[in-house]
Order: sequence, then C-alpha cells, then structure tokens
Amino acid sequence: MKTILVSAAVIIEGGKVLVTQREEGDSHGLFWEFPGGKIEDGEDPRRALQRELREELGIEVKVEKIWDVVFHVYPEYPVLLLFYLCRIEKGVPRPIGCRALRWVDGRELPEIPLLPADVPLIEGLREKLDAP
Repeated sequence: MKTILVSAAVIIEGGKVLVTQREEGDSHGLFWEFPGGKIEDGEDPRRALQRELREELGIEVKVEKIWDVVFHVYPEYPVLLLFYLCRIEKGVPRPIGCRALRWVDGRELPEIPLLPADVPLIEGLREKLDAP
C-alpha cells in the first residue's frame, strides 16, 4: 500500500488554533482536522499546503517552520503528515472545501473528534495555546 503524503497547517491566532470539519460523504466524514491536503507527485509540500488552503478556505498563507511530522496507518492506507506553522497573509477563512471551521483553545482541543492522525499534536499545541 502506497503511503499518502499530506501537508497540514497549524494556524494560531489569539490563543486559538484553526480546525476544519470534513464533509459528511468524505473519507472519515465529519471528523475535525488541521486544514491541508494531499501532496501531488513532485509537488513541494509548502506549495501544496498553500494551494490546499486557497482551495479549502479561500486564504493565502505564509508557510513557516515545520511543527511536527506524524506517520499514521489507517485501515485503508498509511499517511505521512507534515504539519507546518502558518500565518494568514490575506483573506478570512471560510468553509469552501470543508463542512465547517472553528477556532479552538487548548481546553477545547481534546474535546473535539479529531482525525486519529492529528491527535498526536494535541499535547504540544495545548502547551503553546496555554502559554502566556
């Protein structure tokens, strides 16, 4: 089984992080996730993330440093996720290619049904979101 490469964004504003909800009919529908998507063959992961955020949320971002890398095996396929810290440069996020979006704080983060591959980020994010 081929591993799927994914770029995902960690966007923090005002002590909250942005998460999006997958469409009901999608694979893992209605779960929440950090926004992003598949990296096409030969595509730079940062460019892929910029493209995905433009398509899904209508925003332009500056992709900054890598936050974390997670390998997770779903029953259907394995994924390698590259999580990048990002900063919104233009636009206001709106759900174009997802069901919904919301900004959550460190207390709310463990309470929402995140995709299993995104769960390992909770601890480090809670520390960053709760830091003064």
